[in-house]
Amino acid sequence: MSALAIIGGSGFGSFPGLEAQERKQVDTRYGTTSAPLVYGLLNGRPLWFLARHGPEHQLPPHRINYRANIQALADAGCTAIVALGAVGGIHPSCAPGVLCVPDQLIDYTYERAHSVFDDEGAGVEHVEFTQPYDDALRRALLAAAADAGIALRDGGTYGVSQGPRLETAAEIRRMAQDGCDLVGMTAMPEAALARELGLGYATLAFVVNWGAGLSDEAITMAAINAQIERCADEIGRLLAVLVERRPGT
Repeated sequence: MSALAIIGGSGFGSFPGLEAQERKQVDTRYGTTSAPLVYGLLNGRPLWFLARHGPEHQLPPHRINYRANIQALADAGCTAIVALGAVGGIHPSCAPGVLCVPDQLIDYTYERAHSVFDDEGAGVEHVEFTQPYDDALRRALLAAAADAGIALRDGGTYGVSQGPRLETAAEIRRMAQDGCDLVGMTAMPEAALARELGLGYATLAFVVNWGAGLSDEAITMAAINAQIERCADEIGRLLAVLVERRPGT
């Protein structure tokens, strides 16, 4: 049976409408997961859910145990992951309120555990990562959005910053020069770990602010949280259609 998982980002410590049937904190060889792994039904269809930052949003991006989270989902039988992510907009078409499924990323993070192959004795493994996101899963998200009547931007490059602080204006200018359309803090090493473990992975990004220096308005958490709330309904409806359409679940 094909199993789909949702990793909830900022604003998604739980998943609306998910009827939980099992909830368990998981210990892996990399430690414990950020939050209990939840299995349940969404409109009668099976779904796994994991809150990336913890149930109370207590874990900053650089302290998330990404390896434990992805390993736990793999061990649970998940074959595909849709990762939710609140991001800043860099490209002019990525204004606050836009939903996007990026197709590329650039990793600016450091000192994070980036691989399951760095254990002693693991040997040297080089996973193919030319296309960091699973195209079939991206296409399924785009089709679900079309069915739900929700605008969803196809493609874009996600620049992954270290956090937890927001970026400087100069850093955003550099990212724009590098070709980044979006900026967030959690797509790596999540995407690479999923690839190493053979899981399909796609990001459903929702833009909650302009990148630093791109707007005259100050970036505040109050404004970001308000934008997350405005995006939440569309995200929930889109994912409900995705789960309903997904074969084999």
